[in-house]
Amino acid sequence: MFAKAFRVKSNTAIKGSDRRKLRADVMAAFPTLGTDQVSVLVPGKEELNIVKLYAHRGDAVTVYVSGGNPILFEVEKNLYPTVYTLWSYPDLLPAFTTWPPVLEKLVGGADLMLPGLVVPPAGLPQVQKGDLCAIALLGNRRSGDKSSPPSLAPLALDPPDLSEEKESVQADPALQGDLRRLTLEGEEENGEVQRMCEEKSLSEASEDPSVRGLNPDPTDSKTLQEQMDELVQRCFLHALKCQVRKADLPLLTSTFLGSHMLSCCPEGRQLDIKKSSYKKLSKFLQHMQQEQIIQVKELSKGVESIVAVDWKHPRITSFVIAEPSPTSQTIQEGSREQPYHPPDIKSLYCVPASMTLLFQESGHKKGSILEGGEVRMIIINYVKRNDLIDADNKNLVKLDPILCDCILEKNEQHTVMKLPWDSLLTRCLEKLQPVYQVTFPGQEPIVKKGRICPIDITLAQRASNKKVTVVRNLEAYGLDPCSVAAILQQRCQASATVTPAPGAKDSLQVQIQGNQVHHLSRLLLEEYQLPRKHIQGLEKAPKPGKKK
Repeated sequence: MFAKAFRVKSNTAIKGSDRRKLRADVMAAFPTLGTDQVSVLVPGKEELNIVKLYAHRGDAVTVYVSGGNPILFEVEKNLYPTVYTLWSYPDLLPAFTTWPPVLEKLVGGADLMLPGLVVPPAGLPQVQKGDLCAIALLGNRRSGDKSSPPSLAPLALDPPDLSEEKESVQADPALQGDLRRLTLEGEEENGEVQRMCEEKSLSEASEDPSVRGLNPDPTDSKTLQEQMDELVQRCFLHALKCQVRKADLPLLTSTFLGSHMLSCCPEGRQLDIKKSSYKKLSKFLQHMQQEQIIQVKELSKGVESIVAVDWKHPRITSFVIAEPSPTSQTIQEGSREQPYHPPDIKSLYCVPASMTLLFQESGHKKGSILEGGEVRMIIINYVKRNDLIDADNKNLVKLDPILCDCILEKNEQHTVMKLPWDSLLTRCLEKLQPVYQVTFPGQEPIVKKGRICPIDITLAQRASNKKVTVVRNLEAYGLDPCSVAAILQQRCQASATVTPAPGAKDSLQVQIQGNQVHHLSRLLLEEYQLPRKHIQGLEKAPKPGKKK
């Protein structure tokens, strides 16, 4: 929640009545704390502020700050201790211990599963579903303050104890069965965590002089920073050679990174300039400007743009793009596992009961599905067979009782005797029930009643007056909302979520932060090759020179 930038709405000193209420809420939420401990945590006279903020996804959060450190935060009326409070009260919550490599995955949003836990001699804490818990690292129970963290003695966890614990588990068949069941239930999700632990062990082993030389991979001699430097330059040159054109200039440096460099990152790698020696994009682009590959200028205050590119520079002309392997090509095609091809969509007509007399002569009955051209030919042949063309004016058709019953309104039955050809055909089409046929490559056609709903793109306001782009009706065109959300999240470098579409059963909508209509337009029209007539809302794209 706080891993990304958040916006502070207000920061005020807490009132006396609110201070007393907070103490009561803390005692109710954490009954293990005594009255004296609560008085220390929520002091009576010392400075105590209440900060209201919005997280990066728009969640409203209330944070209580004492002595410059956040001690508690509240989300949806639920109170949570911060890691700073857990320093002072390490036994406040049931705690689970894990390894540093696992913690790195947890920070990225992964769930903590059974194989990622260190089991102490006393066994795992007894918790129920929904209980609030803490996570500590192996070797130190401290869970921070802006000063140096205290060192809390770890729970006893020697190798002999671990072996004894293992023996006790093996000796108890019931406990062994429980652990096996838990492991099997989370096996797939835990594979990544186990792999992280194994890779950590291998990396530590490779640093040991006794095993050095076992891995002859030449990249091992390079530091992670050097590898990231190479990746940054590779993505930079790839983007200039294959994606950026002269017409795109001037190009915002942030757009260049988010829409071009990141999309050129090889499969399985993650571009992170902070982990390179450059640390910042601006510093890296300065280096590239010194090499006279690009020219960067500050066109507006605090906003830099690439204004010129030397596409004849030796580094660009000599850059070779590696051919992706067949496996990576399959992955890059998206989670659909095969290239997307737009469906063939036809507007058709269904014969209702009120029109059966008009169509039965041509061998069609109620429920028959016809194309527009077929309907016109049936009407023309009916008129000719029954000699209904006006002798004085070939453009007029005399209406017999069947035509009158099928196409005229009640108030027209005795007043309208003739109709022009175009009016007759138009009225017939309007009286038929609309249906549509969708045919995906290699699949049987699907016929549905009504008219196909277009892909609907709208803009909405969310918390703190931020715009979000909402996309609906993707499923009707064979598009997976989750796959589209993942692609947009990468290209727009913005948060994207998939939620149930309101008022539509079994339908999902994609919501992405900001006005991203131009990215959607490129994806749907250019890459997916969907007809523009089946997409509404493309006109909402931000105009050049205006705020998005």
